Amino acid sequence: MGRLFGTDGVRGVANADLTAELALGLSVAAAHVLAEAGTFEGHRPTAVVGRDPRASGEFLEAAVVAGLASAGVDVLRVGVLPTPAVAYLTGALGADLGVMLSASHNAMPDNGIKFFERGGHKLADQLEDRIEAVYEEHRTGAPWDRPTGAGVGRVKSYDEGFEQYVSHLTSVLPNRLDGLKIVLDEAHGAAAQVSPEAFTRAGAEVVTIGAEPDGLNINDGCGSTHLGLLRAAVVEHSADLGIAHDGDADRCLAVDHTGADVDGDQIMAVLALAMRERSALRSDTVVATVMSNLGFKLAMEREGLSLVQTAVGDRYVLEEMKRHDYALGGEQSGHVIILDHATTGDGTLTGLLLAARIAQTGRTLQDLASVMDRLPQVLINVPDVDRSRVSTSEELRAAVADAERELGSTGRVLLRPSGTEPLVRVMVEAADLDQARSVAERLADVVKSALAC
Repeated sequence: MGRLFGTDGVRGVANADLTAELALGLSVAAAHVLAEAGTFEGHRPTAVVGRDPRASGEFLEAAVVAGLASAGVDVLRVGVLPTPAVAYLTGALGADLGVMLSASHNAMPDNGIKFFERGGHKLADQLEDRIEAVYEEHRTGAPWDRPTGAGVGRVKSYDEGFEQYVSHLTSVLPNRLDGLKIVLDEAHGAAAQVSPEAFTRAGAEVVTIGAEPDGLNINDGCGSTHLGLLRAAVVEHSADLGIAHDGDADRCLAVDHTGADVDGDQIMAVLALAMRERSALRSDTVVATVMSNLGFKLAMEREGLSLVQTAVGDRYVLEEMKRHDYALGGEQSGHVIILDHATTGDGTLTGLLLAARIAQTGRTLQDLASVMDRLPQVLINVPDVDRSRVSTSEELRAAVADAERELGSTGRVLLRPSGTEPLVRVMVEAADLDQARSVAERLADVVKSALAC
């Protein structure tokens, strides 16, 4: 698997790349590293463990729980809940560690492990590096220091987590959602019960699709990576909007009443103006990644707001937000972080706040989202290439330079290796869609030839 930790935890094909042995070993290593860092000092440590509905999550959860308990950590099993719920509960319960088993938007055969430190924040890079090093050291033979007797961790189910999380979501809304009809696509994932419950309690009339997880159908033709079913359902039910989550519900994308997509950039633009109106947008600044549409940047400038851009990955957005105490940030893909109420992207919270803005203003989502014009943007994923050579290939560097000269000031090019999948992403933005597509396809061909494995 190369380096185990990517931009969003450890991820791979369950029972092939991500095995029970690996899950157990990483959990023991995480416990030892946090103990080494002083996190557990003076008290008996506790961890919150949750998962999405994937079938493989059942055995991986067992492995993680066993690893933590064997290292002397008490475990609260919260069951199937969204990633942001595990992050929230880690903070709310004063736990020393949170663990979420999910591969987010990936297909069902994949799974992943995300660790949260005390307070519910993702682990810093240096802690992940240390966990990986400790895991490797012990995997190759060094014995663990194991507690015995009363020193081993105890395990219990914590069913109250569902209610705590839903109550938290509804408590932070600035206004109710009465009068709105909303279609929710839950991607047969972790929010299949949480999200409809929260929207209903907030006053919305809710229609659900993709809310019958069976362990095998997560993200299968539905959710934030496949908006077709949501578009059709919104139009069919004459709904005011549709909300789509991914498998672990840390993302939110939307569809307006006409069936048109509303992406993460547009959602952030709507929320930024709403938060400024409530004096909740600190420093009048939004944090986004380099993948955000140029139209988003122009819209923020036009509205008198500042935009800070980071590397791709919501962890880098969050780091920038925490460093400067910014309140709103996120990604075009729908990871939106509202730092006053969440420590990571929270798709349900984002959807609730978006709907609250519609209810408060009486305007349609189409109208609200028109605050920004999306410039044509083409993204091509190039699989089965050596993503490690993106920054060193002279052939690729020359092709990018040629493309940038052709686009001039009206567009841009971005090539980056995926942090979670074995592919390279080619993104081209231009004033004209045909030009963006032509340049992107040409660059994708160069990536295939220059980075062939």
